[in-house]
Amino acid sequence: MKKKMLAAALLAGLLAACGGSVTSVVGAWVEPVPGMEGQVQGIKMEEGGDASSVNMATLVYESWKQEGDKLILTGKSIGNGQTIEFTDTMAIKKLTADSLVLDNRGMEIRYAKQK
Repeated sequence: MKKKMLAAALLAGLLAACGGSVTSVVGAWVEPVPGMEGQVQGIKMEEGGDASSVNMATLVYESWKQEGDKLILTGKSIGNGQTIEFTDTMAIKKLTADSLVLDNRGMEIRYAKQK
C-alpha cells in the first residue's frame, strides 16, 4: 500500500512539473498601436533587469523586475518639455510562452511575444 501511495505521489509530482513550467517575462512584448494598422508598441525586457521601449519615443523604459506575480517597470515619460520618472507596478494576470496579460490598476493590457 505504501509503495502505491509513493508511486502515485511521484507521478503527480512529475505531471505537475511537466505541465507547470515557469515562463519568463524576458523578451519583447508588443500590442497593436490604436488607430495605426500594422504598427505595434511595447516593452523589451532583458536578462539582468534592463528594459527598453518598442516603438514608443515618449515612454522610455529603463529597468524591470518581477516579484511574485508583480511586474515592476521603471523609466521616464518624456513630453511637453518635461521628463517625469515613473515606477509602474502591475499584476501579471497571465504569462505563457507567447502571451502576457497585465493588470495596471484595473486596466488590462494584452501583449504578444514578438518573434
